[in-house]
Amino acid sequence: MRPQKYLSLLVPMFNVQRTKEILSVNPTAAVSREDSQEVQVTVFQYNEREVREFKYDSVSDCFQFANGSGYIHWINIDGLRKKDVEKVCERFGIHYLLMEDILSIDQRPKMDEIEQVLYCLLNMLYFNSTNSTVEQEQISIVLGKNFVISFQEDPQRDVFNTLREKLRLPLSRVRQRPPDYLCYTMLDLIVDNYFSVMEKLGNKIEYLEEEIIRNSNKRNLARINQLRKELIVLKRNMVPVRDLINGFLRSESDLLEERTTKYFKDVHDHIIQANDLSENYRDMMINLQDLYLNNVNLKLNEVMKVMAIVTCLLAPAAVVGGIFGMNFDRIPYLHNQYGFYIAVGIMLIIPMWMVIVFKRRGWF
Repeated sequence: MRPQKYLSLLVPMFNVQRTKEILSVNPTAAVSREDSQEVQVTVFQYNEREVREFKYDSVSDCFQFANGSGYIHWINIDGLRKKDVEKVCERFGIHYLLMEDILSIDQRPKMDEIEQVLYCLLNMLYFNSTNSTVEQEQISIVLGKNFVISFQEDPQRDVFNTLREKLRLPLSRVRQRPPDYLCYTMLDLIVDNYFSVMEKLGNKIEYLEEEIIRNSNKRNLARINQLRKELIVLKRNMVPVRDLINGFLRSESDLLEERTTKYFKDVHDHIIQANDLSENYRDMMINLQDLYLNNVNLKLNEVMKVMAIVTCLLAPAAVVGGIFGMNFDRIPYLHNQYGFYIAVGIMLIIPMWMVIVFKRRGWF
């Protein structure tokens, strides 16, 4: 049996497997992504006057939207298959290097600009309340002349429901603006969702702090260890997003209008604030660990203090018993009929006097 299994048996609350998942990240390794069993394609075709919504089960059905025809197209592909991604990239003129990034696993969030196409990759974050873990889903966003294509891994969830509702409204700002504003809105929703995840994680930290103050045990230590791992996941996914947004701010691409830049600056401010908040959470976790160790040491000191007091109170009895237990022929009160009662009285009076002295000095 491996050492990790021994640890999981002795202390089952320590999740060794979660540590392995967090630390075993190697983007240079060969891609071993399995094709999704289910693929869902959702297309929003819109302009300021009208919007149309289409749903397909095959990526080939969305190729008809490659031509502009006076509309802006948001093509959202849920579920990744290598052949499907290759077809989409070939049809919409997306470079081969970007296709590799779309199919990559555990890639660092980044932004690229290749052949009149802007590409960004980052992770959507979710908080699993059942096991108190931060889950991530990689999303790739491709911005073209009159389209935005998003590639998601999980067809069951995302953070874009608010965007879909806005697109259905006739007077929404998204409908009035070019595709770069749609791209900004998607990034803004992803970053705003980071705060929701951190809020839930912050509630866990606050609850854990109260638990540690009441009772510092190994289970709370395991929770500290678990939350610190989740903060690593959170920070790893959020910190590079700052450089990603900076890429949009520094870009001179014709796909980005100058008036949209101020909106990307707003996302930049949000991600900086999110990073600062994650640093605060990290400091709180360090303080919680210090609090746990201080409470453990305090309990140990209390135990040692009680044991020291008990030892001091029993010392007179040990001394008196030792004196009268010596093997000498002549010992005072040895044959006195009240000798036993005198010795016991001394053994009781001295500890009682010591208790009064300790109490007055505030030792307990």
